[in-house]
Amino acid sequence: MNETLFTNARIVTRADCVLGDLLVRDGRIARIEQAARPSAAPSAIDLDGDYLLPGLVELHTDNLERHATPRPRVRWPAISAVITHDAQMAASGITTIYDALAIGDIQRGGDRIDALGGMVAAVTEAQRAGMLRADHRLHFRCELSFPDLPALLTPLASHPMVGLMSLMDHTPGQRQFVSLDQFKTYYQGKYNLSDAALADFIRSRQADQERYAADNRAMVIALARQRGIRLASHDDATLAHVEEARQAGVVIAEFPTTAEAATAAHGAGMSVLGGAPNVVRGGSHSGNASALDFARAGILDILSSDYVPVSLLHAAFKLADEAGFSLPDAVATVSANPAASVGLADRGRIETGLRADLVRVGVIDKLPFARTTWRLGERIA
Repeated sequence: MNETLFTNARIVTRADCVLGDLLVRDGRIARIEQAARPSAAPSAIDLDGDYLLPGLVELHTDNLERHATPRPRVRWPAISAVITHDAQMAASGITTIYDALAIGDIQRGGDRIDALGGMVAAVTEAQRAGMLRADHRLHFRCELSFPDLPALLTPLASHPMVGLMSLMDHTPGQRQFVSLDQFKTYYQGKYNLSDAALADFIRSRQADQERYAADNRAMVIALARQRGIRLASHDDATLAHVEEARQAGVVIAEFPTTAEAATAAHGAGMSVLGGAPNVVRGGSHSGNASALDFARAGILDILSSDYVPVSLLHAAFKLADEAGFSLPDAVATVSANPAASVGLADRGRIETGLRADLVRVGVIDKLPFARTTWRLGERIA
Protein backbone atom coordinates (compact mmCIF):
# COMPACT_ATOMS: atom_id res chain seq x y z
CA MET A 1 0.00 0.00 0.00
CA ASN A 2 1.04 3.56 -0.74
CA GLU A 3 -0.38 5.95 1.88
CA THR A 4 -0.21 9.72 2.43
CA LEU A 5 -1.80 11.49 5.40
CA PHE A 6 -2.67 15.18 5.11
CA THR A 7 -3.32 16.88 8.43
CA ASN A 8 -4.37 20.30 9.74
CA ALA A 9 -6.24 21.00 6.48
CA ARG A 10 -9.48 22.87 5.91
CA ILE A 11 -11.06 20.13 3.79
CA VAL A 12 -13.76 21.32 1.40
CA THR A 13 -16.20 18.48 0.79
CA ARG A 14 -19.33 18.81 -1.30
CA ALA A 15 -21.37 19.60 1.82
CA ASP A 16 -19.02 21.30 4.27
CA CYS A 17 -15.60 22.69 5.13
CA VAL A 18 -13.98 20.90 8.06
CA LEU A 19 -10.61 21.16 9.80
CA GLY A 20 -9.01 17.76 9.95
CA ASP A 21 -7.12 14.93 8.27
CA LEU A 22 -7.40 13.17 4.93
CA LEU A 23 -5.81 9.82 4.19
CA VAL A 24 -4.90 8.81 0.63
CA ARG A 25 -4.30 5.14 -0.10
CA ASP A 26 -3.19 3.86 -3.50
CA GLY A 27 -4.38 6.96 -5.31
CA ARG A 28 -7.83 7.06 -3.71
CA ILE A 29 -9.33 8.97 -0.81
CA ALA A 30 -9.47 6.44 2.02
CA ARG A 31 -10.57 8.46 5.04
CA ILE A 32 -11.68 11.97 6.04
CA GLU A 33 -11.70 12.88 9.73
CA GLN A 34 -12.48 16.07 11.60
CA ALA A 35 -9.68 16.83 14.07
CA ALA A 36 -9.05 19.80 16.35
CA ARG A 37 -5.26 19.43 16.31
CA PRO A 38 -2.66 18.16 13.81
CA SER A 39 -1.85 14.47 13.67
CA ALA A 40 1.31 13.40 15.53
CA ALA A 41 2.13 10.79 12.87
CA PRO A 42 5.72 11.50 11.76
CA SER A 43 4.90 11.01 8.08
CA ALA A 44 1.85 13.32 8.07
CA ILE A 45 1.96 16.36 5.76
CA ASP A 46 0.90 19.41 7.79
CA LEU A 47 -1.06 21.84 5.58
CA ASP A 48 -0.93 24.58 8.25
CA GLY A 49 -4.63 25.32 7.99
CA ASP A 50 -4.65 25.78 4.21
CA TYR A 51 -7.66 24.64 2.21
CA LEU A 52 -7.67 21.19 0.62
CA LEU A 53 -9.92 21.13 -2.46
CA PRO A 54 -10.74 18.50 -5.05
CA GLY A 55 -8.60 18.89 -8.17
CA LEU A 56 -10.21 21.38 -10.52
CA VAL A 57 -11.97 20.20 -13.69
CA GLU A 58 -11.65 22.43 -16.77
CA LEU A 59 -14.03 21.88 -19.70
CA HIS A 60 -13.08 24.67 -22.09
CA THR A 61 -9.56 26.06 -22.21
CA ASP A 62 -7.97 27.79 -25.20
CA ASN A 63 -4.61 27.69 -23.43
CA LEU A 64 -3.09 24.96 -25.61
CA GLU A 65 -3.77 26.91 -28.81
CA ARG A 66 -1.99 29.91 -27.29
CA HIS A 67 1.11 27.83 -26.58
CA ALA A 68 1.00 26.12 -29.99
CA THR A 69 0.86 29.49 -31.78
CA PRO A 70 2.46 32.00 -29.38
CA ARG A 71 2.67 34.67 -32.10
CA PRO A 72 0.97 35.07 -35.49
CA ARG A 73 2.58 32.64 -37.95
CA VAL A 74 4.84 31.24 -35.22
CA ARG A 75 4.29 27.50 -34.80
CA TRP A 76 5.82 26.08 -31.64
CA PRO A 77 6.79 22.37 -31.58
CA ALA A 78 3.54 20.65 -30.68
CA ILE A 79 4.75 18.27 -27.94
CA SER A 80 6.62 21.11 -26.25
CA ALA A 81 3.50 23.28 -26.43
CA VAL A 82 1.37 20.56 -24.81
CA ILE A 83 3.88 19.96 -22.00
CA THR A 84 4.16 23.68 -21.23
CA HIS A 85 0.38 24.15 -21.30
CA ASP A 86 -0.08 21.10 -19.05
CA ALA A 87 2.42 22.39 -16.49
CA GLN A 88 0.66 25.77 -16.31
CA MET A 89 -2.71 24.11 -15.79
CA ALA A 90 -1.43 21.78 -13.08
CA ALA A 91 0.22 24.71 -11.29
CA SER A 92 -3.22 26.37 -11.29
CA GLY A 93 -4.74 23.39 -9.44
CA ILE A 94 -6.36 21.85 -12.52
CA THR A 95 -6.14 18.05 -12.67
CA THR A 96 -8.63 17.22 -15.46
CA ILE A 97 -8.47 19.22 -18.68
CA TYR A 98 -10.67 19.26 -21.76
CA ASP A 99 -8.40 20.89 -24.32
CA ALA A 100 -10.66 23.03 -26.52
CA LEU A 101 -9.49 22.90 -30.12
CA ALA A 102 -11.31 24.84 -32.82
CA ILE A 103 -12.48 22.87 -35.84
CA GLY A 104 -12.80 25.78 -38.24
CA ASP A 105 -12.14 29.47 -37.84
CA ILE A 106 -13.97 32.66 -38.66
CA GLN A 107 -10.68 34.05 -40.01
CA ARG A 108 -9.76 32.17 -43.18
CA GLY A 109 -6.12 31.21 -43.60
CA GLY A 110 -5.43 31.53 -39.87
CA ASP A 111 -3.14 29.44 -37.68
CA ARG A 112 -5.79 27.29 -36.00
CA ILE A 113 -6.53 24.93 -38.87
CA ASP A 114 -2.88 24.45 -39.81
CA ALA A 115 -2.02 23.56 -36.21
CA LEU A 116 -5.05 21.35 -35.49
CA GLY A 117 -3.71 17.95 -36.52
CA GLY A 118 -0.41 18.51 -34.77
CA MET A 119 -2.11 19.49 -31.52
CA VAL A 120 -4.42 16.44 -31.52
CA ALA A 121 -1.46 14.14 -32.21
CA ALA A 122 0.68 15.84 -29.57
CA VAL A 123 -1.93 15.59 -26.80
CA THR A 124 -2.49 11.95 -27.70
CA GLU A 125 1.20 11.03 -27.73
CA ALA A 126 2.13 13.04 -24.64
CA GLN A 127 -0.64 11.44 -22.59
CA ARG A 128 0.19 7.93 -23.90
CA ALA A 129 3.86 8.39 -23.04
CA GLY A 130 3.18 9.60 -19.49
CA MET A 131 4.60 13.06 -20.17
CA LEU A 132 1.64 14.98 -18.75
CA ARG A 133 0.81 15.89 -15.18
CA ALA A 134 -2.96 16.28 -15.54
CA ASP A 135 -5.54 14.00 -17.16
CA HIS A 136 -6.32 15.38 -20.64
CA ARG A 137 -9.39 14.96 -22.86
CA LEU A 138 -10.37 16.69 -26.12
CA HIS A 139 -13.15 19.22 -26.66
CA PHE A 140 -13.80 20.02 -30.33
CA ARG A 141 -15.23 23.49 -30.89
CA CYS A 142 -17.13 23.23 -34.16
CA GLU A 143 -17.40 26.48 -36.14
CA LEU A 144 -20.66 25.88 -37.98
CA SER A 145 -20.14 28.39 -40.79
CA PHE A 146 -16.76 26.92 -41.75
CA PRO A 147 -17.02 25.26 -45.20
CA ASP A 148 -14.55 22.44 -44.47
CA LEU A 149 -15.97 21.48 -41.07
CA PRO A 150 -17.32 18.06 -42.20
CA ALA A 151 -14.01 17.04 -43.80
CA LEU A 152 -12.03 18.05 -40.70
CA LEU A 153 -14.36 16.79 -37.99
CA THR A 154 -15.56 13.45 -39.34
CA PRO A 155 -12.21 11.59 -39.03
CA LEU A 156 -11.48 13.20 -35.66
CA ALA A 157 -14.84 12.44 -34.02
CA SER A 158 -13.87 8.80 -33.45
CA HIS A 159 -10.74 9.75 -31.49
CA PRO A 160 -10.90 7.99 -28.09
CA MET A 161 -9.96 11.12 -26.15
CA VAL A 162 -12.89 13.21 -27.42
CA GLY A 163 -15.33 13.86 -24.59
CA LEU A 164 -17.11 17.03 -25.64
CA MET A 165 -18.10 18.92 -28.79
CA SER A 166 -19.59 22.40 -28.93
CA LEU A 167 -21.79 24.08 -31.51
CA MET A 168 -20.10 27.40 -32.22
CA ASP A 169 -21.07 30.26 -34.53
CA HIS A 170 -19.07 33.49 -34.49
CA THR A 171 -20.82 35.06 -37.49
CA PRO A 172 -20.96 38.85 -36.96
CA GLY A 173 -24.30 40.31 -35.95
CA GLN A 174 -25.48 37.57 -33.56
CA ARG A 175 -24.60 35.59 -30.42
CA GLN A 176 -21.30 36.90 -29.01
CA PHE A 177 -21.34 39.90 -31.34
CA VAL A 178 -24.94 41.08 -31.72
CA SER A 179 -23.51 44.60 -31.92
CA LEU A 180 -21.50 45.10 -35.10
CA ASP A 181 -19.79 48.04 -33.39
CA GLN A 182 -18.48 45.65 -30.72
CA PHE A 183 -17.49 43.17 -33.44
CA LYS A 184 -15.61 45.91 -35.27
CA THR A 185 -13.71 46.94 -32.14
CA TYR A 186 -12.72 43.34 -31.36
CA TYR A 187 -11.80 42.07 -34.83
CA GLN A 188 -10.17 45.21 -36.17
CA GLY A 189 -7.95 45.14 -33.11
CA LYS A 190 -7.26 41.42 -33.48
CA TYR A 191 -6.62 41.29 -37.24
CA ASN A 192 -5.69 44.92 -38.03
CA LEU A 193 -8.36 45.28 -40.75
CA SER A 194 -9.25 48.50 -42.54
CA ASP A 195 -12.90 49.60 -42.57
CA ALA A 196 -13.29 48.36 -46.15
CA ALA A 197 -11.62 45.03 -45.40
CA LEU A 198 -13.79 44.59 -42.33
CA ALA A 199 -16.95 45.25 -44.36
CA ASP A 200 -15.89 42.56 -46.85
CA PHE A 201 -15.04 40.22 -43.98
CA ILE A 202 -18.52 40.67 -42.44
CA ARG A 203 -20.33 40.10 -45.75
CA SER A 204 -18.28 37.00 -46.49
CA ARG A 205 -18.85 35.44 -43.06
CA GLN A 206 -22.58 36.13 -43.17
CA ALA A 207 -22.76 34.49 -46.61
CA ASP A 208 -20.88 31.45 -45.28
CA GLN A 209 -23.34 31.13 -42.43
CA GLU A 210 -26.31 31.16 -44.80
CA ARG A 211 -24.71 28.54 -47.02
CA TYR A 212 -23.13 26.11 -44.55
CA ALA A 213 -24.30 26.53 -40.94
CA ALA A 214 -27.58 24.59 -40.99
CA ASP A 215 -26.13 21.50 -42.69
CA ASN A 216 -22.98 21.59 -40.55
CA ARG A 217 -25.04 21.87 -37.38
CA ALA A 218 -27.06 18.78 -38.31
CA MET A 219 -23.84 16.93 -39.13
CA VAL A 220 -22.23 17.73 -35.75
CA ILE A 221 -25.35 16.71 -33.83
CA ALA A 222 -25.56 13.43 -35.75
CA LEU A 223 -21.87 12.63 -35.13
CA ALA A 224 -22.22 13.38 -31.41
CA ARG A 225 -25.18 11.04 -31.12
CA GLN A 226 -23.47 8.27 -33.07
CA ARG A 227 -20.30 8.50 -30.97
CA GLY A 228 -21.97 9.13 -27.59
CA ILE A 229 -20.17 12.48 -27.25
CA ARG A 230 -21.75 15.15 -25.06
CA LEU A 231 -22.74 18.41 -26.71
CA ALA A 232 -22.41 22.01 -25.61
CA SER A 233 -23.91 25.12 -27.14
CA HIS A 234 -21.88 28.31 -27.36
CA ASP A 235 -22.81 31.98 -26.86
CA ASP A 236 -26.58 31.46 -26.77
CA ALA A 237 -28.28 34.87 -26.78
CA THR A 238 -32.00 34.25 -27.36
CA LEU A 239 -34.79 31.90 -26.35
CA ALA A 240 -34.68 30.50 -29.89
CA HIS A 241 -30.99 29.61 -29.46
CA VAL A 242 -31.77 27.79 -26.21
CA GLU A 243 -34.66 25.88 -27.77
CA GLU A 244 -32.40 24.81 -30.65
CA ALA A 245 -29.87 23.60 -28.09
CA ARG A 246 -32.51 21.70 -26.13
CA GLN A 247 -33.73 19.92 -29.25
CA ALA A 248 -30.14 19.00 -30.13
CA GLY A 249 -29.64 17.32 -26.76
CA VAL A 250 -27.14 19.89 -25.48
CA VAL A 251 -26.12 19.36 -21.84
CA ILE A 252 -23.90 22.44 -21.31
CA ALA A 253 -24.69 26.04 -22.29
CA GLU A 254 -21.29 27.69 -22.66
CA PHE A 255 -20.99 31.43 -22.08
CA PRO A 256 -24.61 32.52 -22.71
CA THR A 257 -24.45 36.19 -23.63
CA THR A 258 -27.74 37.32 -22.06
CA ALA A 259 -29.53 36.71 -18.77
CA GLU A 260 -32.60 35.63 -20.78
CA ALA A 261 -30.67 32.83 -22.47
CA ALA A 262 -28.88 31.74 -19.29
CA THR A 263 -32.15 31.60 -17.34
CA ALA A 264 -33.85 29.57 -20.07
CA ALA A 265 -30.93 27.15 -20.42
CA HIS A 266 -30.77 26.60 -16.67
CA GLY A 267 -34.52 26.05 -16.56
CA ALA A 268 -34.26 23.52 -19.39
CA GLY A 269 -31.82 21.43 -17.35
CA MET A 270 -28.61 22.45 -19.08
CA SER A 271 -25.57 23.30 -16.99
CA VAL A 272 -24.79 26.98 -17.50
CA LEU A 273 -21.05 27.53 -17.93
CA GLY A 274 -19.61 31.00 -17.39
CA GLY A 275 -16.16 32.43 -17.83
CA ALA A 276 -13.94 32.62 -14.77
CA PRO A 277 -12.14 35.66 -16.29
CA ASN A 278 -15.57 37.31 -16.58
CA VAL A 279 -16.11 36.73 -12.84
CA VAL A 280 -12.64 37.94 -11.86
CA ARG A 281 -12.86 41.07 -14.05
CA GLY A 282 -16.45 41.79 -13.05
CA GLY A 283 -17.76 41.64 -16.62
CA SER A 284 -17.42 40.28 -20.14
CA HIS A 285 -14.50 41.45 -22.28
CA SER A 286 -16.86 41.60 -25.28
CA GLY A 287 -19.61 43.61 -23.59
CA ASN A 288 -22.02 40.74 -22.87
CA ALA A 289 -23.70 39.65 -19.65
CA SER A 290 -21.84 39.31 -16.35
CA ALA A 291 -21.20 35.78 -15.11
CA LEU A 292 -21.13 37.19 -11.57
CA ASP A 293 -24.70 38.42 -12.11
CA PHE A 294 -25.65 34.91 -13.28
CA ALA A 295 -24.16 33.55 -10.04
CA ARG A 296 -26.11 36.00 -7.91
CA ALA A 297 -29.29 35.01 -9.75
CA GLY A 298 -28.66 31.31 -9.06
CA ILE A 299 -28.26 30.32 -12.72
CA LEU A 300 -24.48 29.66 -12.89
CA ASP A 301 -23.42 26.02 -12.57
CA ILE A 302 -19.88 25.76 -13.97
CA LEU A 303 -16.87 28.01 -14.40
CA SER A 304 -14.24 27.73 -17.12
CA SER A 305 -10.83 29.38 -17.10
CA ASP A 306 -11.18 29.92 -20.89
CA TYR A 307 -8.06 31.97 -21.68
CA VAL A 308 -6.54 32.48 -18.14
CA PRO A 309 -5.82 29.20 -16.28
CA VAL A 310 -5.27 30.79 -12.86
CA SER A 311 -8.70 32.47 -13.03
CA LEU A 312 -10.55 29.23 -12.22
CA LEU A 313 -9.49 29.13 -8.58
CA HIS A 314 -9.71 32.91 -8.16
CA ALA A 315 -13.25 33.06 -9.54
CA ALA A 316 -14.51 30.21 -7.35
CA PHE A 317 -13.44 32.00 -4.19
CA LYS A 318 -14.94 35.24 -5.53
CA LEU A 319 -18.32 33.49 -5.80
CA ALA A 320 -18.08 32.72 -2.09
CA ASP A 321 -16.97 36.27 -1.24
CA GLU A 322 -19.32 38.26 -3.48
CA ALA A 323 -22.14 36.14 -4.90
CA GLY A 324 -23.63 34.53 -1.79
CA PHE A 325 -22.30 31.03 -2.50
CA SER A 326 -21.18 28.77 0.32
CA LEU A 327 -17.57 27.73 -0.16
CA PRO A 328 -18.56 24.12 -0.99
CA ASP A 329 -21.04 25.34 -3.62
CA ALA A 330 -18.48 27.76 -5.06
CA VAL A 331 -15.83 25.03 -5.27
CA ALA A 332 -18.37 22.72 -6.93
CA THR A 333 -18.54 25.09 -9.93
CA VAL A 334 -14.91 24.20 -10.72
CA SER A 335 -14.93 20.55 -9.64
CA ALA A 336 -18.06 18.50 -8.93
CA ASN A 337 -20.37 20.24 -11.39
CA PRO A 338 -18.14 20.14 -14.48
CA ALA A 339 -17.19 16.54 -13.71
CA ALA A 340 -20.83 15.50 -13.45
CA SER A 341 -21.82 17.34 -16.63
CA VAL A 342 -19.44 15.19 -18.72
CA GLY A 343 -20.11 11.95 -16.85
CA LEU A 344 -16.93 11.72 -14.75
CA ALA A 345 -18.25 10.12 -11.54
CA ASP A 346 -14.83 9.26 -10.09
CA ARG A 347 -13.57 12.81 -9.39
CA GLY A 348 -14.54 16.37 -8.59
CA ARG A 349 -15.42 15.72 -4.93
CA ILE A 350 -13.50 14.93 -1.77
CA GLU A 351 -15.24 11.71 -0.86
CA THR A 352 -14.02 8.28 0.22
CA GLY A 353 -13.35 5.97 -2.72
CA LEU A 354 -12.89 8.74 -5.29
CA ARG A 355 -9.65 9.70 -7.02
CA ALA A 356 -7.20 11.59 -4.83
CA ASP A 357 -7.02 14.54 -7.23
CA LEU A 358 -6.38 17.35 -4.78
CA VAL A 359 -5.12 20.92 -4.56
CA ARG A 360 -3.74 22.74 -1.53
CA VAL A 361 -4.89 26.36 -1.60
CA GLY A 362 -3.49 29.27 0.37
CA VAL A 363 -5.25 32.62 0.61
CA ILE A 364 -3.45 35.93 1.13
CA ASP A 365 -5.35 39.24 1.03
CA LYS A 366 -8.39 37.39 -0.38
CA LEU A 367 -6.33 36.04 -3.30
CA PRO A 368 -6.40 32.20 -3.45
CA PHE A 369 -3.45 30.41 -5.03
CA ALA A 370 -2.53 26.78 -5.55
CA ARG A 371 0.44 25.76 -3.40
CA THR A 372 0.51 22.08 -4.39
CA THR A 373 -1.46 19.83 -6.73
CA TRP A 374 -1.83 16.04 -6.58
CA ARG A 375 -3.26 13.65 -9.15
CA LEU A 376 -4.17 10.15 -7.93
CA GLY A 377 -2.24 10.98 -4.78
CA GLU A 378 0.99 11.81 -6.61
CA ARG A 379 2.29 15.37 -6.52
CA ILE A 380 2.24 16.99 -9.98
CA ALA A 381 2.87 20.67 -9.15
